[in-house]
Amino acid sequence: MDGKLINLNNGVFEVSAVGVAQYPKTDGPPLPEIALVGRSNVGKSSLLNRLANRRDLARISSRPGRTQTINFYRFRDLRIVDLPGYGYAQVAKHVRAKWGPMIEVYLRGREQLVGVIQIVDLRHKPTADDQLMVQWMDQHGLPYVVVATKADKVARGKWLHHAKVTQAALGVEPIVFSAQSGVGKDSVLEAMAQLLMGE
Repeated sequence: MDGKLINLNNGVFEVSAVGVAQYPKTDGPPLPEIALVGRSNVGKSSLLNRLANRRDLARISSRPGRTQTINFYRFRDLRIVDLPGYGYAQVAKHVRAKWGPMIEVYLRGREQLVGVIQIVDLRHKPTADDQLMVQWMDQHGLPYVVVATKADKVARGKWLHHAKVTQAALGVEPIVFSAQSGVGKDSVLEAMAQLLMGE
């Protein structure tokens, strides 16, 4: 499947959920879902907006840790599910304590989930939290791809070096991406198409 065949036009925010009872239900066959995971302030909302050719589909906050719910976005052929960002120390401990179970319940129990986009910051070596997330997905046999965002903040000549640092830490070659310029967008759509096809 060509990634360009994925229709991410006319996407809508569907619902925010903190538990299974609040997950959206679809009349007819369930829509496949692809989840976005990553540290707070890593650019999940910006990636989603660029993929959807929108500036305002997903709200972008200047304060990391603001996404404290599971946010579902519906498109014609799939849902994209934005999970709470992890690893931001300034978020209250009792709030962070809720995110882990919330994320795990979704990732382990959602039958419609076909894969995950693990998002990291190209500028920095992946954190221990990033590594734990990848290890968890490997252990549970959950298909995923890694996208390294904020490439526009790194000199183009250094992209390969930073990508190799990410690959060494996570064991997966990342897709280099910039929400600002659109670099890597087609590659992300291709990867999503492969997840949808179970490849």
